[in-house]
Amino acid sequence: MKGTIVAAAAILAGGASANRVHHRHLHQPLFEKRVHNDTEICVPGCTTIWTTITGPAGLYTPPATAVPTTSSVITTSEALPTLSSSSLVFSNTSSIAVPSTTEVVVVPTTTSQGPITVPTPIQQTCPTPGTYTFPATTVVLTETKTVCGASSTVVPSGTHTLGGVTTVVETATTVVCPVATTKTAENGVVTSVVELTTYVCPSAGTYTIAPITTTVTDSEPVTVVVPVVETYCPGTYSAPAVVTTVTETNVVVYCPFTAVEPPVPSTQAPEPTSEPTSVVAPPPVVSVAPPVSEVKPSVTSSSVAPKPTAPTSNLGGKGDKWAMTYTPFTQDGQCKPAADVMTDIKAIAKAGFTTLRVYSTDCDTLPSVGAAAEATGLRLILGIFIGTVGCENGSPDVSEQIAAIKSWGRFDMVDLVVVGNEALFNGFCSVGQLTDLIHHVKSELGSAGYSGPYTTTDVVSAWQANDVSSICNAIDVVACNAHAYFNANTSPEQAGTFVAGQLEIVEKICNKPGFVMETGWPTAGECIGKACPGREQQRTALAAIKQELGKKVVFFSFTDDHWKQPGSCNCEQHWGCGEIFGAQI
Repeated sequence: MKGTIVAAAAILAGGASANRVHHRHLHQPLFEKRVHNDTEICVPGCTTIWTTITGPAGLYTPPATAVPTTSSVITTSEALPTLSSSSLVFSNTSSIAVPSTTEVVVVPTTTSQGPITVPTPIQQTCPTPGTYTFPATTVVLTETKTVCGASSTVVPSGTHTLGGVTTVVETATTVVCPVATTKTAENGVVTSVVELTTYVCPSAGTYTIAPITTTVTDSEPVTVVVPVVETYCPGTYSAPAVVTTVTETNVVVYCPFTAVEPPVPSTQAPEPTSEPTSVVAPPPVVSVAPPVSEVKPSVTSSSVAPKPTAPTSNLGGKGDKWAMTYTPFTQDGQCKPAADVMTDIKAIAKAGFTTLRVYSTDCDTLPSVGAAAEATGLRLILGIFIGTVGCENGSPDVSEQIAAIKSWGRFDMVDLVVVGNEALFNGFCSVGQLTDLIHHVKSELGSAGYSGPYTTTDVVSAWQANDVSSICNAIDVVACNAHAYFNANTSPEQAGTFVAGQLEIVEKICNKPGFVMETGWPTAGECIGKACPGREQQRTALAAIKQELGKKVVFFSFTDDHWKQPGSCNCEQHWGCGEIFGAQI
């Protein structure tokens, strides 16, 4: 992460929604296999929009212009309305470029309200266009604080169940845990609160406590704000000084804190016992799981000494089929029930694959896919997904994923952790940011018990276009995504040779063993030179790849994904290849 300012920047001008992708039901940039015309890697200076509660613990009042909704604590309720009447900015740059025709007015900083007692991001209001300076702020906590925060997620049209606390029990159990939920006052104002709730799990299984249900009627995906429980451990937190320029009216700027001294580690809640009893639920592992506070200050990549390489002997297949990518989504982009996930995973295992690659932790990926993988004997490749600009350690999205993995804790099933998927190519991370994030993830998961290898994966040109020596020092194996279809000179018969050549390039860059984290061929779309899609073309291409280096590649993907947009190639929905390998459902 950047050494001077630990924050994330993005502007959501009135009515526009943030394109927050991390599998949050809007997965397009994640799996978009567009032509990689990427010789130039552009790293913009702004990043994800997220919404976090500011002020005293336990109460959050959304903007007055938001549409009121109703809710109940445990069963069914409406999600907080989308924020569309004002702009939200997270700043991590000294300034934001302003069009030359915009008059910049310097306005004194007079917008902070009340004493800062909890290190939630500080809300500052910029009523008119101009340049604003927000001073540095430090908060010292001497005891653990729990507050009601918020997480935003992008969802398509339809009804969605979000938030809540997910727990897995092995027998009938009564669970007592804090949950973040919403309440509507008589005047229509919706507030987010933390409440202690008791939930009876009648039998073994996975249960989500106090979720929120929201219905989206817009044809375009919208951003929904979901309350979450946020815990800050004792320690010193700092929000650096920020200078930012805005060009809209009524812009709200949030200045996030980061831990500058190692806080005291919080105690993990115990797992439920085998007897029906009252216990504390384990930390959530759902898509909006509460972020954990940072336990170590970030360090620049130049100051981090390379650690010994983790064992990599378990990586790769024994024959010509190793791994398949898997995402637990239905064809309309909803989360699959656990039973359907189990059916899919059984088919993949029956087809001869030994490993699954998952990209993130949402849609109950760890409890549902993890349980199915354990039942079928499959290994896992886990992912920390970066879907927006600025892969900072302090991003709630990153913290949620790390917290979910640590809470799940089944590291005996994990062969590899992938931090970022094409994050350099998409401009989501700079080399320094990605290096710092890899070190941060290694520290967090290492302290939780994971001792296996780490990597990041990107297209070959992203590896070539940057000085990636710091990343090479941080990872244990090098990885790339290689799709021969997008090379106009490659026919299906030549796909294996092409992918092998791409892998050889990145192995030489880092001088480490390498693996291909994505490769495939579409069954429909446009021809790109000699590369034409089709069912038989896919069969030919995958056979060539499997023969050339099947034990070192992850095939993309299990099924077609009709929830995606077709893309310029008209191919984005048609990469499903499970049937080619005999994985039929």
